[in-house]
Amino acid sequence: MLWVTLRSQWVQAQSKPHTFSLSKTDFLLDGKPYQLISGEMHPARIPKEYWKHRIQMAKAMGCNTVAVYVFWNYHEEKPGAFDFKSENRDIAAFIRLAQAEGMWVLLRPGPYVCAEWDFGGLPPYLLAQPDLKVRCLDPTYMKAVERYVQQLSRQVRELQVSKGGPILMVQIENEYGSYANDRAYLRTIQQLWQKNGINVPFYTADGPATPNLKAGSLPGVASGLDPGASEHDFTLARKLNPDVPVFSSETYPGWLTHWGEKWARPDTASLMREVRFLLKNKLSLNFYVLHGGTNFGFTAGANGFKPTEYQPDLTSYDYDAPVNEQGRATPKYMALRKLIQQHTGQTPPPIPAPIPVMEIPAIAMKAYGAVWNNLPAPQTVAQPKPMEAFGQNSGFILYRTRLNAHTSGKLILTEVHDYATVYVDGKYVGHVYRDGGNFSITLPKTDAKEPMLDILVEGMGRINFAEYMIDRKGITDRVSLNGMTLMNWQVFNLPFTTPYIQSLKSAQVVPDQPGRFFKGSFELTETADTYFDLSAYKKGVIYVNGHNLGRYWERGPQTRLYCPASWLKKGTNEVVIFDQHQLEAADISGRKTLE
Repeated sequence: MLWVTLRSQWVQAQSKPHTFSLSKTDFLLDGKPYQLISGEMHPARIPKEYWKHRIQMAKAMGCNTVAVYVFWNYHEEKPGAFDFKSENRDIAAFIRLAQAEGMWVLLRPGPYVCAEWDFGGLPPYLLAQPDLKVRCLDPTYMKAVERYVQQLSRQVRELQVSKGGPILMVQIENEYGSYANDRAYLRTIQQLWQKNGINVPFYTADGPATPNLKAGSLPGVASGLDPGASEHDFTLARKLNPDVPVFSSETYPGWLTHWGEKWARPDTASLMREVRFLLKNKLSLNFYVLHGGTNFGFTAGANGFKPTEYQPDLTSYDYDAPVNEQGRATPKYMALRKLIQQHTGQTPPPIPAPIPVMEIPAIAMKAYGAVWNNLPAPQTVAQPKPMEAFGQNSGFILYRTRLNAHTSGKLILTEVHDYATVYVDGKYVGHVYRDGGNFSITLPKTDAKEPMLDILVEGMGRINFAEYMIDRKGITDRVSLNGMTLMNWQVFNLPFTTPYIQSLKSAQVVPDQPGRFFKGSFELTETADTYFDLSAYKKGVIYVNGHNLGRYWERGPQTRLYCPASWLKKGTNEVVIFDQHQLEAADISGRKTLE
């Protein structure tokens, strides 16, 4: 009861207007130095039902602030059509929840954020313009940015600390010094926020290197370091941008993992040493991330640091964070909680009870049909175009043509983004995967006069960091066979939305032809979180009661996909799996853990 009373008193005091400002060395709350101990989490990666729990987990670890990324493309999927209300998109509600739990907020609205999120948060509809330039003063890009800033400002400006809300600071862009050198662009972004009523201090965030900080910081704007791990880092930042506070805007307790890698498990001893240094010296910090959550659906991004490299991120954003994907405290959480308490002298509130988790016995799956039986009406084009040219943001896309001059030989997909399965007259030939830059496959000889060529392409997430971010999906240029460019294509858009999955038609499958849907159902008397085990399948996506849990892939390391209790129901539940290679149905089950 003591904590309930203290929280009520604190929230009542917090809800009055305050001042938050920058001195030459410190953050000042109502004129007094204030140390931010922030834990980052992303509302779009957390079911709305668990927002309060995750915020309470941050507070119980000793944090006084929550840092929040806003993913522009999650709120404006089509130009001008903004959504700040459905599912877990109500940013204002999340911020109010943080305040109700006695937490301050650092708002990280982009427009670019990175975050291992598709296209770094930028909306894919921008890519429909062939000569698009992003993160600069390109007029087309900036027109869209202005619209976004206007709309988001309406959601959050009354929640600034100056108005009695919890938002202390707003970040300008993200890690701009790792991308480009146009400080006029950064200043324009800041001025746009100010023009739309954002009057709290601003900060930038960049890696602690001279070129990054020179290009990414701004005079009069606080300097964030990703990470600030030593006295050298802070000295450098103060030298390059004097007279403003410097803080560790991303202290990494974990790290990301790509498909085909081992789970990232960073050294905890190094983390504790960094955090001890920051706390001892009264330096502010933000844990990136305190809780990662999940890249549900097709939201995961990718890395690519050279033209032939492509590293898609897992569906899980567990990140080896202090609070794991399912919301539970890890040993790392307990160690940080103890360390923060030692340095602040403040006893944190009790750790919230864990969210229940359950196992689900084997669920029998049956072949239900195939993508070939569930194609929409095609569009006809002379040559292939990427998804974005057809107004499609994510999922799959099918390209079909007839071969007449050459019918076999070396097929080159220039360039396929990202994973293509190739068929001739319905017979599977093989796959082409973008990573490594090999875009060719050999078509076998055939007796057919004009065989039909099908290329089914999966977009596995747009590159979200560094110089190769212009990353359209599907076939991005052309297809050639033995050097001859293939013309006259039909294109079938397959975004695999929930309505599409729910409208699937059952049909007899063709023997030995992949690209199949599998369907099953199971009964529940109670609901709880679970992880669906897809280890018996090869590569695809899974839907539970119409919710897209995300991608799975036999190359690992992830074989189990998180499903929150709120997506399950008492009674009959339905599962649909689309697999690009699996031919036989196999049982799946629910497990209690990610591994």
